[in-house]
Amino acid sequence: MSTRHILLGLLASGPSHGYDLKRRHDARFPQARPLAYGQVYTTLQRLVRDGLAEIDGTGSDGGPERTAYRATEEGGRELARWAAEVAPPAPHVTNEIFAKVVVSALAGGDPAAYLRDQRAAHLARMRELTAVKTAPGADLATVLSADYALNHLDADLRWMTTTAARLTTLTAEVDAT
Repeated sequence: MSTRHILLGLLASGPSHGYDLKRRHDARFPQARPLAYGQVYTTLQRLVRDGLAEIDGTGSDGGPERTAYRATEEGGRELARWAAEVAPPAPHVTNEIFAKVVVSALAGGDPAAYLRDQRAAHLARMRELTAVKTAPGADLATVLSADYALNHLDADLRWMTTTAARLTTLTAEVDAT
């Protein structure tokens, strides 16, 4: 996920200061890793440096002084370009679960037990996400984010089922080498 483009997208609705951008990011992308304040301000400084955002003013409103930023026209064009760009599917799959199954088989471990434990962890996370998305008052961003994560977890579970059925062959191939 491109933090610079996400912040540009949040600035598209009007000027905002870093604290508000961080709060809005965390609300709009509830399943994503929360942004650190330092990351927000560093990214804003780079956006200004690159001409994609500019300082709109400073104010304190009775609290600490805050600098408001707004997207420039160039920032709006960059955001539109990025948003329209199709994200290519990953050319290589690097998945920790896959690696652990193979390494477990290579090292004489118990990949079946690992898959059972991993499956239990995935199912627990799916229950958590289902509760989040079905909670009263869940906003659409939360529901969509949970759906995205649930679909990825479901794909992992399907892979685990297929792999568990093939462990005898994998173990035999490992033993033969």
